[in-house]
Amino acid sequence: MQSITRRVIAFAGVSMLCALALLATPARAEYPERPVKLVVSFPPGSGTDTNARYVARKLEEKLGKPVVVENRPGGNSFIAAQAVVSAEPDGYTLLLASNSPVATNVAMFRKLPYDPVHDLAPIARLGVGAMALVVPASSSYRDVAGLVDAARRNPGKLNYGGGSASYQIATELFLTRAGVKANHVPYKARHRP
Repeated sequence: MQSITRRVIAFAGVSMLCALALLATPARAEYPERPVKLVVSFPPGSGTDTNARYVARKLEEKLGKPVVVENRPGGNSFIAAQAVVSAEPDGYTLLLASNSPVATNVAMFRKLPYDPVHDLAPIARLGVGAMALVVPASSSYRDVAGLVDAARRNPGKLNYGGGSASYQIATELFLTRAGVKANHVPYKARHRP
């Protein structure tokens, strides 16, 4: 686990250095000659998608060429990561994702269909997000202690969901520390017109 943590910290450090280098270096006249594709590992309307669309507009202003956002959600970001890894390595297909495809999936899966260290090159860390533990307003749970107490009284009968593997890991850590069990129900994103 310590080796994974060191790799994640090293990856984040390299990402920040690359971002600084990118911001400090003026765009070369020959790049881009055509539109750039920004592949997003979450569905339209998600927080990651919203960030991607903002970044795409800013990149368009800086580069003078269209930046097209392409949503490829699902599979703990495997689908989006594989789309980028399979693309021509010419800088015209970029991945905008949470930490799932480059860090969380390494901890959760024995074998990945790509190597995040060798197949992807970090460019920039664009933000930091927060996680929240919520229940429906109609729920009888009013605080964390009440929720944990209910989980203790009903082992394995409560369910939880999240939008990515990172949320699952965070929730499993919470459950372990609280000494309770709950069932993970993968969240299926809805594509709304």
